[in-house]
Amino acid sequence: MKYLSIEEILILHEYQINTYGGKAGIQDLRMLESAVFRPQTTFDGKDLYETVFEKAVALLFSIIKNHPFVDGSKRTGLHAAITFLELNGHDIAATDSKLVKLGLDITSNLFDEKRAVEILRGF
Repeated sequence: MKYLSIEEILILHEYQINTYGGKAGIQDLRMLESAVFRPQTTFDGKDLYETVFEKAVALLFSIIKNHPFVDGSKRTGLHAAITFLELNGHDIAATDSKLVKLGLDITSNLFDEKRAVEILRGF
């Protein structure tokens, strides 16, 4: 399994800000670190997030909910989750509008992580 580093997430964030606008910057480095390492969490020697999609959703939810960036946390979270899936052999063919809706729905607490896994698998 290939994981994204904090530095790689920062590059994705910079891309989002440069492309779509907003204020660059980290609001809370500890929350970013927490989000980046959450997909790798284990308990008693076992992964808490077993599948690549569960790991992608853990990353996605954590970046969105932890709001580590001044602007662009939703965009960066989505970009990070898609990049993580691609790094691990899964192409996502969702439209921008579907991805935006996913990010907004997560922010609005319209569904849980289990449902988000189903949605990502369907893309």
